[in-house]
Amino acid sequence: MRVRLRFSKLGKIRFTSQRDVARMWERALRRAGLPMAYTGGFSPRPQLAFGPALPTGCESLAEYVDVVLDDGRPETAELDAERTAGLAGGFLPAGIDITAARVVDPRIASVQADVTSCRWEMSFVGLSRDELGERIDRFLAAPSVPILRERKGREELDDLRPSVLTIALSDPREIRIDGGTPTGAVELVADLATRPRGVRPVEVTRALCAVSPVPGGGTARAGEGGTLVLDRARRTQQWIERDGLRREPLEVGVPPAGSGRAVHDVERAS
Repeated sequence: MRVRLRFSKLGKIRFTSQRDVARMWERALRRAGLPMAYTGGFSPRPQLAFGPALPTGCESLAEYVDVVLDDGRPETAELDAERTAGLAGGFLPAGIDITAARVVDPRIASVQADVTSCRWEMSFVGLSRDELGERIDRFLAAPSVPILRERKGREELDDLRPSVLTIALSDPREIRIDGGTPTGAVELVADLATRPRGVRPVEVTRALCAVSPVPGGGTARAGEGGTLVLDRARRTQQWIERDGLRREPLEVGVPPAGSGRAVHDVERAS
């Protein structure tokens, strides 16, 4: 039995790493007494599968974990998505809340393999709204935006432009990122690809800091520098794209094929 859970990561817990969050989930599921399925070998671990890693320091409204329960244990038959979420949620730390749950077909791909892009909301200080808008226009007009990115301990020059699918200033009438955003902050919304490599908000910031018009329409280069400072970043959605259609990894209300189990939405009021 494979249960997909959507959860949020908000507040001070955003400073914990992806590895720490995985350990939190393992402890919570163990303390909840759920009949977990385990890997084989000399060091068995609970069978958990997370979506694309959230950069440390960033918040999220749309994180995912697939929890595999052992069908060979009789207590599994008494569980459904809602019950599993309720038991696990009682042992998660403040700042991590389960917002939806669903039993999924165990044959489908993992969230990590399926997700092709993520939507982000970012809050900045250091530039006015007009100045940030001008930086965004320059970025969108550039045929390429090379930046230095670290990979396996080495710096590589990589073109960020194809991986930023959309980017635009937020509607100033909408309050998006709260919890400490300073007065005068400017916010934007961006869809960032996860393939071939995921894009982090700090890399978008670096590109916006340094991108500038190039005489003759040449390539704009992005590196360090600039006055733009990333204050907060929040992932709000993860997207799976197939045949030109985009959907989220957990679509509440649509039963998985061949499954007789109920689908549950456990949305919580804030």
